[in-house]
Amino acid sequence: MAWIRLDPIMKKRLDRFRSIKRGYYSLIILCVAVVLSIFAPYLAESRALLVWYDGRLYLPTSEFYEMATFGQEPPPAWGMGDLETEYLRLQREWRLERYLYERERTEVGDDPRALAELDARYPNRGNYVVMPPIPWDPYESDFWYNEILNDVQLAIDEEDLAAAEWLARRDGLDELAGVIHRGEIEEILADPARSPTGDLAGLARSGAMPSLAGLGAVPPTAPDFRRRHYLGTDSQGRDVASRLFYGFRISIFFAVFLVVFGQLIGTFVGSLQGYLGGRFDILSQRVLEVLLAIPFLYVVIIMAALFAPTFWMLLGIMAIFQWISITFYMRTEMYREKTREYCLAARSYGASHLRVIFRHLLPNCLTPLVTFTPFAVVAAVFALTGLDYLGYGLPPPTPSWGEMIDQALQSENRDKLWLTLAPFGAITVTLVLVVFIGESVREAFDPKQYARYE
Repeated sequence: MAWIRLDPIMKKRLDRFRSIKRGYYSLIILCVAVVLSIFAPYLAESRALLVWYDGRLYLPTSEFYEMATFGQEPPPAWGMGDLETEYLRLQREWRLERYLYERERTEVGDDPRALAELDARYPNRGNYVVMPPIPWDPYESDFWYNEILNDVQLAIDEEDLAAAEWLARRDGLDELAGVIHRGEIEEILADPARSPTGDLAGLARSGAMPSLAGLGAVPPTAPDFRRRHYLGTDSQGRDVASRLFYGFRISIFFAVFLVVFGQLIGTFVGSLQGYLGGRFDILSQRVLEVLLAIPFLYVVIIMAALFAPTFWMLLGIMAIFQWISITFYMRTEMYREKTREYCLAARSYGASHLRVIFRHLLPNCLTPLVTFTPFAVVAAVFALTGLDYLGYGLPPPTPSWGEMIDQALQSENRDKLWLTLAPFGAITVTLVLVVFIGESVREAFDPKQYARYE
């Protein structure tokens, strides 16, 4: 037994929509993207999905764990142990312990005493950290590129080559770690041709060690798969991919909420205007004209000056104006359809006004609704992006496409192509998908193909 029964006309429309491949596949892609955005904390977050530590499973996404929980030391300059665990660093530290254990295990042989000492030296080799695909939250700044060389250089200056090698190998600088391990680092730094300044910063700038290229630089930094910044970082060192993902969630849900509310109200008011006519139509039209005369952008500017803009406040302000445009189209359709024979027949049989409107008239007035709804979604995304770009949208550091575009268009960032391509590419793909869906829905639900005159 089917849970939902569809009438033959609706089945034909859905079959027609599925036959239009560009719209059908666009809907699938967009729905998958929306579902993934709902689970964004599990896909783009600095907290680990799970931690296996000393035979126990931890779920950091739902609970706060201090560094001391997993035996992690805080940064030297901080001197506090109640900080939250740095899970990405913890993952690299434990991975390095496994690497060093396997490397030294072959050298130890079968000596029980040496094996016991080796086991005690690397107690975390059996622990694991599982990170999200994008191990950065949209608010976290990463200044590793400007800090790692200083940390390694400090260890070299203190003649602690073991610590220097540990830091380099932990963060994937295997070439530098190999040089330190072999004891060649001092000779390299003393060579002016390789390091004009005699330190690691000079070695990175000279290009003598290609794996250090890009280190010592301040954000924004280019895409780097080693640090898992797949789309680079912005001016504050925040991951662009993470902010793009969270920005999509904000934009698409803002547009959906706004359009659903606006189209429902506008359809209801426009249908009543066209069906009832008379004084109700005249008075409601005057109210709409007054609302249309109010400059929307000025209202947003005034509200932003008085209150800190929030998601729901912007949604409420835009909802005041969003529903107006569809009322004119629905009013016109109702005026035309209510004079048809099927409507007159329904009224002659004693059907109520609501039944005539929602059962008989609305199904044959869907053309403007399904035609303009996708364009309303596009307009809502553009509106929020534009407000964020102008500085009247969501407050920083909220991840938003408008704020990302504003960064990309700043004079000092115009040569950073990843900052430009990421938000513009995301907006283009999203809007193309929505337009394809809208065109397919309009074609499938066109009353000229499958009319239902009842």
